[in-house]
Amino acid sequence: MDFQFESFGEFLAMNGHGAYVWACFAVTFALMLYLAFAPDIRVRQFIRQQKRLERRMAAARSGELESG
Repeated sequence: MDFQFESFGEFLAMNGHGAYVWACFAVTFALMLYLAFAPDIRVRQFIRQQKRLERRMAAARSGELESG
């Protein structure tokens, strides 16, 4: 069985293209992680925002009842 590279160091260097190839892999992996976790983060932010809004509205309602 023939392998393209003679050593692991040669594999990492990829005939001088290693820096580009590994940078592309890193960027792709980072974007995949972002796409996997961003919706969950946004949902959590939305829920926190809605809870804050509900507390403000409840405080405003209780202030109206006391003054009214």
